[in-house]
Amino acid sequence: MLPELKITQLRHFVWVAELKGFHAAAEKAHRTQPAISLSVRDLENKLSESLFEKRNAKTAKTELTPFGKYFLPKAKELIEHHDRIAEDMTLLAEHKTGHLRLASVPSIASQVLPELLFEFVNDTPDLHISFFDDNSSAVYRMVENQQVDFGIAHLFHEEEHSDKTFIPIWEDQIGVVCPIHHPLAKYKELHWQELCNHRLIGNGTSRLFEGSEAEPLIHNSQFYVSSMISLIAMLEAGFGVTTLPRYAVPKDSQTLCFIPLSAPVVVRRIGIVKLTNKSLTPPAQALVDFILASNHVV
Repeated sequence: MLPELKITQLRHFVWVAELKGFHAAAEKAHRTQPAISLSVRDLENKLSESLFEKRNAKTAKTELTPFGKYFLPKAKELIEHHDRIAEDMTLLAEHKTGHLRLASVPSIASQVLPELLFEFVNDTPDLHISFFDDNSSAVYRMVENQQVDFGIAHLFHEEEHSDKTFIPIWEDQIGVVCPIHHPLAKYKELHWQELCNHRLIGNGTSRLFEGSEAEPLIHNSQFYVSSMISLIAMLEAGFGVTTLPRYAVPKDSQTLCFIPLSAPVVVRRIGIVKLTNKSLTPPAQALVDFILASNHVV
């Protein structure tokens, strides 16, 4: 059976060897000299070899045996490896290093998370973050496949996700988005039926009308665009109008306007999505806690 080497005993051995004496090593370790001697003797018993020559009473110097000279760099290597892992795990527990992966719907990814993440990483310069933005369905798939630590998405059908925990954070109302010179832009609010006479572009959030009186809008869309960048480009080019949550509309847009829907009033709930039976890594949990405690939460 291989000997189980204790890091503390290895440190005592290295200190005795480097400081040329048990007394000096005892002072460095803040231990008594007999305690250091006992520690080194136990290490020698485990290795079945002497590490130090018998002490010369005249010189009081401690000299390594040939076996001890061979073992010294090995002991240092073991100590360095142990300390490196211990430091990495300590930093990880304090979310100061490691790799955090998250996915979010584009609206929160572009409107809310940049400022939040900027604040969060100020104290974690060594933390690596992989950030994906996609529609809610894709975010849920990434969470299910454990491609990300957690996601930020809208919860469509709660009964379909019994293996996940959803923590609601943000809410935004659904409205109509159109170019600022479009005929609908003059209204302060709109009824869903007023959209039937205009070319409608569907998108991933159109599912929010399922089960409401406005459900026909899902099937009446001439176009369907999944990418938010492409959708905004088509709206700006005058292809038609779409329905989007308020957060999804670019802030201070000079080309598009948002008109709330008065009938039906549909509110989207966005929150953190994670697997129920899987603990988050320390950096991921720290970010979740940061988001929940942030003033950005509405």
